[in-house]
Amino acid sequence: MGGASSKRSKQAPGYEKSTVLAAETPFTVSEVEVLYELFKKLSNSIIADGLIHKEEFQLALFKNRNQRNLFADRIFDIFDVNRNGVIEFGEFVRSLGVFHPNALVDDKIAFVFRLYDLRQTGFIEREELKEMVLALLHESDLVLSVENVESIVDKTFSEADTQGDGKIDPEEWKGFVSKDINSLSFPSFVGSSEIEDSEILA
Repeated sequence: MGGASSKRSKQAPGYEKSTVLAAETPFTVSEVEVLYELFKKLSNSIIADGLIHKEEFQLALFKNRNQRNLFADRIFDIFDVNRNGVIEFGEFVRSLGVFHPNALVDDKIAFVFRLYDLRQTGFIEREELKEMVLALLHESDLVLSVENVESIVDKTFSEADTQGDGKIDPEEWKGFVSKDINSLSFPSFVGSSEIEDSEILA
């Protein structure tokens, strides 16, 4: 009995059983166990408390905890389902589930919509789209002229805003992105981890 409680005390706050998470996500039990190893590494990279703080998330994405990026902030906010400023293990696995090749397309579309809906109004507005395009370009170290960025935003709105009301609702978004949504892939920290032999990355 003492062994079970000591094992439990070594687990991160918010730890959930692999079998429970595998039942609720596209991951297998073994994939969840691999993700737990990655989670432990990320959650102890700056603050050794078994929770992923925003700085640790930034470090995982950019190898620099001080580099701020709207894109990373939005992903962190979406992963932080409890809105308590940290990502617990269950939140981590459930949120990463949307990137799994077997995740439902509707879940992927909803995730990306929430990513772009910066003000959480239920619509993507022109300025939100522009802010995210700029953030993605910055993350990719790409520089485009203001005219090119405006052109991307204009083209997206001309194709996606089928009602012509100056905002993109979830149904319009679904119609716009559904052909490309399967290219949604795991964040870089999953692919660059030391767990390269996992079937997750196969």
